[in-house]
Amino acid sequence: MAALRLASFTLRPAAAASPSSSAIPAAPRSASFARAARGLPSLRLPPPRRRGDLARPRAAADAAAESYASALSEVASENGTLEATVSDMEKLEKIFADEAIAEFFDNPTVPREEKSQLIEEIAKSSELQPHVSNFLNVVVDNFRAGLVPQIVTEFENAYNALTGTEVATVTSVVQLESQDLAQIAQQVQKMTGAKNVRLKTLLNPELIAGFTVQYGRDGSNLIDMSVRKQIEEIASEFELPAVPLEV
Repeated sequence: MAALRLASFTLRPAAAASPSSSAIPAAPRSASFARAARGLPSLRLPPPRRRGDLARPRAAADAAAESYASALSEVASENGTLEATVSDMEKLEKIFADEAIAEFFDNPTVPREEKSQLIEEIAKSSELQPHVSNFLNVVVDNFRAGLVPQIVTEFENAYNALTGTEVATVTSVVQLESQDLAQIAQQVQKMTGAKNVRLKTLLNPELIAGFTVQYGRDGSNLIDMSVRKQIEEIASEFELPAVPLEV
């Protein structure tokens, strides 16, 4: 089974020098996710459904995830912590990959104190920023923990739009060297014209050797440099039509 890892670097264009570059940067403004989320209808529990309600659960979930992500990106942008926040969200994505975590938080029979304790443990062990911890509390209070993976995706989309970033997934048999990943990132940047490129890496032994690169909003663009692909192409060239034998 393929294992997901996040590449340790982000490709960015060199910043141009400016007369004010030597000035001491202002400290990030404090902002609370709970305050930013206040007043957003999609962050509240939906009203009970009636028979014949034609609302689509999936569409409602997508809208809620987008609203949570939008509120969080607003706070991170105000705080100047977009980079750190996207890193925190990737940590939560890995934690909530275990469906039992979301089931625990969304279970109405579990006391809130127990949920709070687990949130504190997650925040401490993952070194989450205060506003990300607040975000998690709001999600849990609204019984939306099951949406965390979708919220992460929507937040990454918002982050990419705000920073002009293209995300590419590199799949290989073994972890590639940093210089190899840098060359791949540069190539993706040339092809997409993105200001920044972030790489995620996957390990998949079925490729035999080589690597693949997927990019685009839905990963619809693929560069396949794997040995498996080459073997499949060679095999297709030697594939002969079935010849019936006469007895």
